[in-house]
Amino acid sequence: MNLFPFVRFIASLLLVSTLLVSISQAREPAPVRMESVGVAMRDGILLATDIYQIGQSKAPVVVMRTPYNKSRVTPIAERFAHEGFIVVVQDCRGTFKSKGDLIPYNNEGQDGFDAIEWVYRQSWCNGRIGMWGSSYVGATQWQAAAEKPPGLVTISPTATWSSFYRNLYLGGAVRLSLIAKWAGGNSTKPENAKVTDQWDAALMHLPLSEMDTKIGWPIPWLTGMLTHNKPDGYWNRLNLTNQITDLDLSVLHVVGYYDFFSRESVDNFMIMQKKASKTITRKQQQLILGPWDHGTIGKNKVGDIDFGPNAIWDPVQANLDWFNRFLKQDAKALAKPFIPVRYFSVGDNTWNDAGTWPPEGFEDTSFYLHSNGNANGVKGDGALNLDAPTTDETADSFKADPANPVPALPITDKRPLHLAHWAPVDQRPIEERKDVLVYTSKPLDKPLRFAGNPKAELFVSTDTKDADWVVKLIDVAPDGFSYNLVVGILRGSFRDSMLMPKEMKPGEVYKITVDLGPIAAELPKGHSLRVQVCGSYFPLFDRNTNTAEGPFSKTTVIATEKVYHQQDMASRIILPCKK
Repeated sequence: MNLFPFVRFIASLLLVSTLLVSISQAREPAPVRMESVGVAMRDGILLATDIYQIGQSKAPVVVMRTPYNKSRVTPIAERFAHEGFIVVVQDCRGTFKSKGDLIPYNNEGQDGFDAIEWVYRQSWCNGRIGMWGSSYVGATQWQAAAEKPPGLVTISPTATWSSFYRNLYLGGAVRLSLIAKWAGGNSTKPENAKVTDQWDAALMHLPLSEMDTKIGWPIPWLTGMLTHNKPDGYWNRLNLTNQITDLDLSVLHVVGYYDFFSRESVDNFMIMQKKASKTITRKQQQLILGPWDHGTIGKNKVGDIDFGPNAIWDPVQANLDWFNRFLKQDAKALAKPFIPVRYFSVGDNTWNDAGTWPPEGFEDTSFYLHSNGNANGVKGDGALNLDAPTTDETADSFKADPANPVPALPITDKRPLHLAHWAPVDQRPIEERKDVLVYTSKPLDKPLRFAGNPKAELFVSTDTKDADWVVKLIDVAPDGFSYNLVVGILRGSFRDSMLMPKEMKPGEVYKITVDLGPIAAELPKGHSLRVQVCGSYFPLFDRNTNTAEGPFSKTTVIATEKVYHQQDMASRIILPCKK
């Protein structure tokens, strides 16, 4: 009996079976092993730390330090581990499973140094370390980097600061609801203490110095932040701007136009690209600037606007690509072209590449505000065009009442005052208020394209010792729908100096400049450009009591604010338009 065909048949079955097992194993990624340890800081405090790896003996390490629970990022950490990185995620001091007390940002520099130094000494670290994360987690990167820990070669700080004062305060006004609500959710609560459920009333409370008591319990660090409204020595430990230029780090900077960190993140990129001490460092900075707010990075639906499928962006993959290039130094990643700036243009909803920010090819263009013809606050639109006033037009005025502040967003049943956010929304209900000045261009006869940092240059006066000026740049569709592109605020007493504010003299005319923040847009033919001017943007920024008494003021006064349109006092918007 010839058994050879049978043996060959059995052998072929075994071969097929082996191949199928191999294919099955290839499709199933190796399991990620996670180990939890306590890492001692220099004062002996143990910080809870998770280590994710797939059996590597040595590999580059990606570190995240977070106050928001290290366990929440497990899926992302595993994704990084499958790409060949060892991932270390740590609860910040005083949060979740870590010991100690949380005082926001107070210990993140030295704790970050200690954590990275510990990683650097581990047998599985190949000596190259990166950091990643956004918001508070992004700030822990800058703070650790400023301490120059061993092995740190790259960071990826999304939507964050290098000067916390400059982020929390804009033009002398504080981002009130942001910091108050963060304090309510992240400060240590005494036993039986409860966070207020009356946020509208809490945010309206005066003086500002007592805000913590309205939240529900004493929060000393919040009181300190709200009562130090100038960039004095109180903020020195949280001001790294002059230190970061000495860092030899490649940095991926990511932020959205509607993010409250937009100015700081863009400034961080500009500072590092232009002022870093090493030429190679300047060439290893990248800025991703999208149409997002703080909670929608990488998404297309932001507020009332859908910016289309082009706005969708994968932040995790972008970080993996970055770390493959600058941490792993992968040959394929290094071979790809390096683009310093990728910015999204709203309106036409396209991505654009540039060598720097602001991008080249745009020049400052003045759009002048023209009077609505009445100085008594009677509602009516003024004009906005390229022609400077040729006569002394009537000044426009409005009454800014701190007891009835202009809300940052239209209030609805689903969105009470305290739920205001930074995203683009329909502005028409705001524009109907008598305490809001509106200036609108004629419908455009061709698209208007701009990119950069627009600003408002206004000639103003008030009959009080202080007052705020809020300026919004708005896109108006042919059907009347209008939405905010950018917004800026300036407290009049801070007009000349953030460190040394001065009272305003009632009736005196001042020239002020209001920064509107970074933006790129294309308004289509038939749309109009609009500017709003008012006296508050509450509760995203605190109300000005108009008394010049600062955060300890218990009283308010109504200010009559004026905007001038004269030949020698021509209020205008300066917009970086396409040449």
